[in-house]
Amino acid sequence: MEKDIYYYIGVDVGTGSVRACIIDDLGTIKSQAELSIHRQELKTDCITQSSQEIWRAVCFCVKKVVNELGCTRDQVKGIGFDATCSLVVVDKVTNRGVAVGPDFNDSNQDIILWMDHRALKETKEINSTNDECLKYVGGQMSIEMELPKIKWLKRHMSKDVFARCEFYDLADYLTFKATGRKTRSFCSVVCKQGMVPMGVEGSKLGWSKDFLRNIDLEELTYNDYAKLGGSVSGSHGRNFLTAGEYIAPLNDQAIEELELSKECIVGSGIIDAYAGWLGTVGSGTVDLEQLFRVGMANAIGRLAAVAGTSTCHIVLSKDPIFVPGVWGPYKDTITKGYWCTEGGQSCTGALLQHVLQTHPSYKELEEISEKNGMNKFDYLNTRLAEMAKRSNERSVLCLAKHIFFYGDLHGNRSPLADPSMKGAIVGLSMDTSLDNLAKTYLAACEFIAQQNRQIIEAMCDAGHEISAIYMSGGQCRNSLLMKLLADCSGLSVIIPEYIDSAVVFGAAILGASASKLYQLNGSESDTVINTENILWSTMNKMTKVGSYIMPVPKDHPDRILLDAKYKIFLDMADRQKRYRAIVDAVED
Repeated sequence: MEKDIYYYIGVDVGTGSVRACIIDDLGTIKSQAELSIHRQELKTDCITQSSQEIWRAVCFCVKKVVNELGCTRDQVKGIGFDATCSLVVVDKVTNRGVAVGPDFNDSNQDIILWMDHRALKETKEINSTNDECLKYVGGQMSIEMELPKIKWLKRHMSKDVFARCEFYDLADYLTFKATGRKTRSFCSVVCKQGMVPMGVEGSKLGWSKDFLRNIDLEELTYNDYAKLGGSVSGSHGRNFLTAGEYIAPLNDQAIEELELSKECIVGSGIIDAYAGWLGTVGSGTVDLEQLFRVGMANAIGRLAAVAGTSTCHIVLSKDPIFVPGVWGPYKDTITKGYWCTEGGQSCTGALLQHVLQTHPSYKELEEISEKNGMNKFDYLNTRLAEMAKRSNERSVLCLAKHIFFYGDLHGNRSPLADPSMKGAIVGLSMDTSLDNLAKTYLAACEFIAQQNRQIIEAMCDAGHEISAIYMSGGQCRNSLLMKLLADCSGLSVIIPEYIDSAVVFGAAILGASASKLYQLNGSESDTVINTENILWSTMNKMTKVGSYIMPVPKDHPDRILLDAKYKIFLDMADRQKRYRAIVDAVED
């Protein structure tokens, strides 16, 4: 191993596992590791995790990638963390976890997971204030954001316990564990905790005292907003950072636990979906290279779709663009002076798994796909092609032309922003065969693609100009779904080099950028220079060229069919809301 080669580590904490990767200066992933983590659901919609378990998994994965590569500790110059937007609660004196319910008996369960939906009442109460701050989260807070969760905790915890609590987004908690510093990221606090950066709506402190009082969380304003990390004007402005900035070198405890060195600089944390943006949109493709010029401004219009259990849609703009029902616009979350809009689907990968696993022919699917040496989705895609050929259909899509599937099984994140939305199917029969499972799966894929189009259209109607979809996550391997995303939206779909690793790769970019900035400044200076240029140049240099999928022309029969079914998709969503209103009018 050459001593003058340097490496950077990315850590990604997902819903079900912790991953780490180590990259070189060219952005080549040299080693990866993954370890599963648990979640607990003692009561419906109350889903928790353990920060201790997660940190142990982080240490395991980091040590494994370094050992597998065989580099020295001193060669690792930077580390970046991303995580789900989950809420970590710690005691402000001991820095130990605080039990988050529902029974409050286990302090090891100190994280409320992003997909926890216990705070429905609190979400409605916050949104009923119609505060000006809400217009920067799509007009209303989502049940998946963190202020409703904090409000739920205040309502159900003892007053004394709540008074001792400090609140971290999970990515920020990980950088706290790594450095001992209570630095927060703009990404976390702006996107999930209601911060309005300085200069927006006259904000001088970042937090709105009136808003927090109006939603009965005045305790969060005490001691210069210490429970949330302080005010933006505090600590020389270094207590809140943007992507790619550095916090500090690893502290002594983290050096021991991660088996790294003081040479390793910790970058500001980021929400996992935004790490997916960092890990994909810096690339071009051979055929489309002429359309994209170098520079952070030219990332504008590149929609990152980060697809896992759920899917997040992130797009950058120079000016604030308000999209009803879509989160944001968020300022300074990726780089200073730019705004992000974030759409999302609460249930995509999880939806496909649910459709398969609840069908009577699922066991048969497991057996036959294993026998053929294929994963379940590849087998279904192949079977659909054979079914279309056998029945003389002009296209696979014709197999499900009379199945109308609406799949908001876990509520609607955007653009309806309605957690009470549910699923529906028109076209059910008594057929329980494997062919029927294939058709139902096709209809579910179609739903995901149609809702993706709905989110993009809402963004474009508000003023965004979207040029291409930059995918990441395991769903990229699903050729049927990727083609549907292109054909429904009419946009090219860019597939990254590291299909399964774009998010953790984005976290490694954070570590690399932070290291370069630290070296440039020469110390832990309060003034950080060239953040945007360093971050973009790191992304552009390290992100590998991807492939892409083009949509069929507008006059292609598949586009015409999908356009017709898009109208039905919109109608199904509207009818569900109307049906609920009819019943609620006589029952409430």
